[in-house]
Amino acid sequence: MTKIAIDAGFDSGNIKVLSVDGNTAELSIPKDHMSEFAQWFHFRVTCDAGSELTLKITGLNDSAYPGGWPGYDACVSEDREFWARATSSFDKDESGGTLTISYAPASNTAWFAYFAPYSMERHHDLVAEAASCEGVDLVRLGQTLDGQPLDCLEMGEGERSVWLYARQHPGETQAEWWMEGALECLTDPTDPIARALRKTCRFHIVPNCNPDGSRRGHLRTNAVGTNLNREWAEPSADKSPEVLAIRNYMDKTGVDFAMDVHGDEAIPAVFLAGFEGIPGWSDELGESYYRYERILDRRTPDFQTKLGYPKTPAGRANLGISTNQVANRFGCTAMTLEMPYKDLADAPEPEQGWSPERCKLLARDCLASLLEWTQST
Repeated sequence: MTKIAIDAGFDSGNIKVLSVDGNTAELSIPKDHMSEFAQWFHFRVTCDAGSELTLKITGLNDSAYPGGWPGYDACVSEDREFWARATSSFDKDESGGTLTISYAPASNTAWFAYFAPYSMERHHDLVAEAASCEGVDLVRLGQTLDGQPLDCLEMGEGERSVWLYARQHPGETQAEWWMEGALECLTDPTDPIARALRKTCRFHIVPNCNPDGSRRGHLRTNAVGTNLNREWAEPSADKSPEVLAIRNYMDKTGVDFAMDVHGDEAIPAVFLAGFEGIPGWSDELGESYYRYERILDRRTPDFQTKLGYPKTPAGRANLGISTNQVANRFGCTAMTLEMPYKDLADAPEPEQGWSPERCKLLARDCLASLLEWTQST
């Protein structure tokens, strides 16, 4: 039997091949460069068409978030456009924790990933298309440590300063799929939600805060192993130039509303996290966030409030986290939007699970909720 071939030497690729025996491979996930985080995988398998593949990713008890593997099915695509789910199972007692992926491609190649990848080439296509739209400006906020541009798209004529930013953690590709949906909505001259929002708001949109980690195939860090979402209190040019550039520009524009878009490994739900515990907390400021949460909960069944992170006690907020820093720094409504790697517990879709398509649809619901929120604030 011909051995399968496994490759990951491409944009956001990440896997280590330990052994191959026929159509079975034993694999492991390399850590982010200069970091202990390991969870993101993305690789291609070449094989005989119709072959039943058995791919075993081992050592996962020592991954960044071991709780993410039970109940998780890997993402798979044969054309890199449509991403489905491959039947997967996790055994914590096999080879230090093993995810076994089973799949028989119709063609002789298939791509597997932790979530549907969002390449830097697609990022540049997204930025170019948006920037070519009437009324949209592209601002180059700075340069990353690997020499990539840090892009911000601006649009709208209103006085409210709205910041949307994503992929501080590069392996959370759900976030840039969400951004694609948001930009498609906001740049559509016929969309009533976009037209109303652009009249009342000035948008500052960073589709990818961490280009270096994205291209390198990292889960959570930039080129030098920095977790950007712990750097907002004291960002530096040598460790976190991405955060430094974004925060400095926020200081110029001001912030009235901010949403930081992420993905969560373990919780099978879409949810928001607020800024409880910041020094500048007030019940009035908190209510502005809770009002947005209630609006979003009413507008889409893909959002819920039962599952999520515990609220931080008074005075205990970590100001290195962007939502806390931004809310405290600007006295504004800020939040973290979390989407799952797994399927939604309340609304499962077995073929794709939580998918790029659902990320994009959620973005429009978030924008529609923002419009309603602005009308009541």
